[in-house]
Amino acid sequence: MIVAAACSGTQQAATNEFRVALVTPGPVSDRSWNGSAYEGLEFIRDSLGAKISHVQAKTPADFEENFRQYGAAGYSIVIGHGFEFQDAAKRVAPAYPRTVYLITGGRVTGENLASVSFAFEEPSYLAGMAAAAASRTGMVACVGGTQLPTVKSSFRAFAAGASAIRPQVSVITAYLGNWDDASAGREQALALARRGVDVIFQDADAAGLGVFQAAREQRALRIIGSNANQNDVAPRATLGSVVIDVPRALLLLATQVKDGSFTPRLYRFTTKEEVVRWVPNPALMNELPAADREQIASTASLMRQGRFTLPPTP
Repeated sequence: MIVAAACSGTQQAATNEFRVALVTPGPVSDRSWNGSAYEGLEFIRDSLGAKISHVQAKTPADFEENFRQYGAAGYSIVIGHGFEFQDAAKRVAPAYPRTVYLITGGRVTGENLASVSFAFEEPSYLAGMAAAAASRTGMVACVGGTQLPTVKSSFRAFAAGASAIRPQVSVITAYLGNWDDASAGREQALALARRGVDVIFQDADAAGLGVFQAAREQRALRIIGSNANQNDVAPRATLGSVVIDVPRALLLLATQVKDGSFTPRLYRFTTKEEVVRWVPNPALMNELPAADREQIASTASLMRQGRFTLPPTP
């Protein structure tokens, strides 16, 4: 529930209080995409002295209603955490010009509307290299929540990275149709394991926790985490994680809003800024041939220097 009163439909802009709201599409207990955003919200509270609020919204109607309530309450920043919040932000932001609306994973901009995009494809490419190097069967897979453009592009990059290490590798992609059903994630992972898949890259938020559960049950199955560092979710089965440092990005932008240096535009974070990165699990890296480990490390170094261009993917 949003604890904020709306005074006759007008913004409560008279206060100088710095207030930041976060709207997520899923639970912040997912240890992934939503949890990392909430961690960023807490960083903003602790570092900038902001008063914070969070609400989980499930439908586009909820997105717009929450955006309007926070705007009417005079919040300094409203963060819509995900590509799916773009349309609601475009409709609502013009009505509350003193509130900055910030969309993660989006591309929309306006007078008081900015988006943050992450080069998730870069560490996903490295994850694909690691998956192909670790696979004994030559079959790896991607499991996603829904077919968001950002998820699809990262899965294509993963497949390209896998092919760079092992040209004949087979990459299977499956979508659960939701981001919340851990049972569906587990069943999908077990079904893929029965087909011979032995490494799965999951990007399914709370539903992805079920993929980790499957790996605990299938000792030969290896998992790659996403969004947050998930290496400790199933440490004996997780090769590594494709990490977005959402807390760092949100704190950086909130600081700019507070000090008045913020410009509403599209912000792009890459491996070069280390906001996105591949975090291997040291305990399992010996499962990869030494030559493949060296190739992955070399590619990661080029990315950090801004000297690596991802190959075109279909």
